[in-house]
Amino acid sequence: MKMAILLSGSGRTLDNFHERIAAGTMQGSIEVVVANVADALGLEKARKYGYAAFHAQGNEAINEILGRHGVELVLLAGYLKLYEPPPELARRVINIHPSLIPSFCGHGFYGMRVHRAVKERGVKVTGCTVHFANEVYDEGPIIVQKCVEVADHDTPHDIADNVFAMECQAFPEAVNRVHDLGVDYFWQKTGSTKE
Repeated sequence: MKMAILLSGSGRTLDNFHERIAAGTMQGSIEVVVANVADALGLEKARKYGYAAFHAQGNEAINEILGRHGVELVLLAGYLKLYEPPPELARRVINIHPSLIPSFCGHGFYGMRVHRAVKERGVKVTGCTVHFANEVYDEGPIIVQKCVEVADHDTPHDIADNVFAMECQAFPEAVNRVHDLGVDYFWQKTGSTKE
């Protein structure tokens, strides 16, 4: 599938995708990278890797760019806005969340806020969830989840590092599953189809 990457920051997940595609362990091709932050390091990395890379704010501008590149799958890689795709991509947007949904998710739960909440609650296991995105934060069908143990001495930053390491495995695995099984498989499997 032809993929677009939406990001807001450093592009660590883009680095991971680029390395895995080059190694043949992640399916698909990155056609375009779009950032909603003009000076995002991820845009600089995308250009260095040879990808078409653009700064765009707002769903309309982003969707116009994606339309020019024949995108079939949109990967949210640290994109900190609620993205609204065009109708043809409505069920083809994948996000990763740094907890085991349905815990520590929803509006306002992102980045270090999640890891601080995990530490404060004293849970012994956290992790990451790769899921299809819909119009509600963290509600779409789940593709892959991976667990990470939380030690008593772990700080929120330790938890963040451990979860990100697991995200580097989970996101490519999820993309491969979608390539192998098809998008509709996940929407039908969870009964999340909207009538």
